[in-house]
Amino acid sequence: RGCSRSTRVLFHEYSIKAAILIQRWYRRYVARLEMRRRYTWNIFQSIEYAGEQDQLQLSSFFSFMLDNFTHMNGNGPGNKYLISHLLDSVVDPLTEEVRQLKYEQIVVPESYCGPRLSFPLSVTDTNALLSAFKEEQTLHGKYVLQLLYETKKFLKQMPNIIYLSTSYAKEITICGDLHGRLDDLLLIFYKNGLPSAENPYIFNGDFVDRGKKSTEIIIILFAFLLLYPDHMHLNRGNHEDHIMNLRYGFTREVMQKYKTHGREMLQLLQDVFSLLPLATVIDNKVLIVHGGISDKIDLDFLSTVERHKYKYNKMLFKYVLFHMVIICLIQVVDILWSDPKNQSGCSPNSFRGGGCYFGPDVTQALLQKHGLCLLIRSHECKQEGYELCHNGQVITIFSASNYYEEGSNRGAYVKLGPELVPRFFQYQVSRSTRKLTLHQRYSTEGSALRALKEKLYGHRSDLMAAFQQYDIDNTGRISTSEWTQVVESVLRLDLPWRTLRPRLARLGADGNVEYESCFEDISPGEPIPPVTPNLAETLYRYRTDLEIIFNIIDKDHSGQISIEEFRQTWKLFSSHLGVAVNDQTIDDMARSIDFNKDGSIDFNEFLEAFRVVHKLDVKEQQQG
Repeated sequence: RGCSRSTRVLFHEYSIKAAILIQRWYRRYVARLEMRRRYTWNIFQSIEYAGEQDQLQLSSFFSFMLDNFTHMNGNGPGNKYLISHLLDSVVDPLTEEVRQLKYEQIVVPESYCGPRLSFPLSVTDTNALLSAFKEEQTLHGKYVLQLLYETKKFLKQMPNIIYLSTSYAKEITICGDLHGRLDDLLLIFYKNGLPSAENPYIFNGDFVDRGKKSTEIIIILFAFLLLYPDHMHLNRGNHEDHIMNLRYGFTREVMQKYKTHGREMLQLLQDVFSLLPLATVIDNKVLIVHGGISDKIDLDFLSTVERHKYKYNKMLFKYVLFHMVIICLIQVVDILWSDPKNQSGCSPNSFRGGGCYFGPDVTQALLQKHGLCLLIRSHECKQEGYELCHNGQVITIFSASNYYEEGSNRGAYVKLGPELVPRFFQYQVSRSTRKLTLHQRYSTEGSALRALKEKLYGHRSDLMAAFQQYDIDNTGRISTSEWTQVVESVLRLDLPWRTLRPRLARLGADGNVEYESCFEDISPGEPIPPVTPNLAETLYRYRTDLEIIFNIIDKDHSGQISIEEFRQTWKLFSSHLGVAVNDQTIDDMARSIDFNKDGSIDFNEFLEAFRVVHKLDVKEQQQG
């Protein structure tokens, strides 16, 4: 009260200036966090797509073996046995009736306290499944086999393209990728209601892999499919594929949860996945596919394809090998793998290694050709769970929240009524996200940078050779522009390397990059004695591919393969890669990892030796 008017005015001015300064600081702070969030997202997505490229490179290895195994050590039975293990499915001689009877006769012990299903399924059965999975219970293998068998019978009758109408329901709900995230599926059902005649659903592929609850998800989806066949619809995704499942975890999950019946389940799942419809059309106006389209897609032709013949990438390998242009299989690949782009035209999807990039003109042409107005697809993680592009004619819907890391993205689903106006619903499964600070919500970059550093280590020799071409005087330093050029040319991840450089490599006193500092935070595991550093790096880089090959050879998923199988696999693989490894080194390596000298190799222990160790992890473990 005693302050003069001029003092009050001055205080008011200072307050305004302080508020402006705080506001400017906060805006810059949020802008920096947003920049970090964006490059973190780019790292996650680039590494994910690079993994899919590796998957298709593995395809070329299978083709190489088909073409070359008779020239590798002659035409011996060992080679033929290996190839048959890698590429041939197990043929079940049982008739459908005998197989059904076999499943019915499986004894369920009295000690089993999970759901007991009876076919045809009822609402009681689906409710029991949901309750059991919420309580972390496992459905007995007998019921899983019966469920898969009934699903296979049902899907055999279904067309390639499902046609639905909103006139029979108020709205249809479309969900995108779930990738083994059971909590997301349960949250969708909690928010939106269970599938029923009044509440129909379309799940647009990629139910499995990556997450830990893929088995539970397909059990729930298939159970509702059988319960409400006219109101529950499943499109195939690119992860409904045997070889993809070997790389991304679903095969391992099934074998861990069902050691007795797992192998038979996987065989049935190959058939079930190959029989899933490829597309759904609502009111003859909205097309729903998992990946996208290309300028080759013709829905009338696609409806005639024998989709069950595209069981997994093996079919494509064989056709490519014999130089046959199989239009139907190309269209299936485009449907499952393609992504939209902003530029006009259609081009190969080099980033994923399969399918196409399709522009707005390609979308417009296909919609006009078939009298459609909208394309809904999934296949790409979006930070908000959905995204519109191509002037609103393409919707991407992705339903797995926290896909890359806790807090990395929301999940979403979309509802369509008779007016065909999309309504989006977002969510995020997390017990802790609401409690995170602003900095913590943006702070998933640690995991992304760790993954990127592992990528750098896997290409260390190539990077060092390229760095040294610029470092003529062997100073250990090159310019920032030279460093970014080398890293992009070797890794080809299309990342903002100049922005990332401070997080990956340090500068010297002269302002140049000390390029060997890229590898300081990581070190190799404890390699096997006969393995040279260069071979260890090669093994690390291709350890996922080797794991897939070993898992295919290991038909009973025991984790053991014979020494001879190991030798033959590695000889073929090293020949395919052009890696100079003599037979003696391979034999020494095989003997050294036969720890108990029983003629078998625990390949999981072998692969564990070829991983990188983050020094920060070691320090945390020592402190803990």
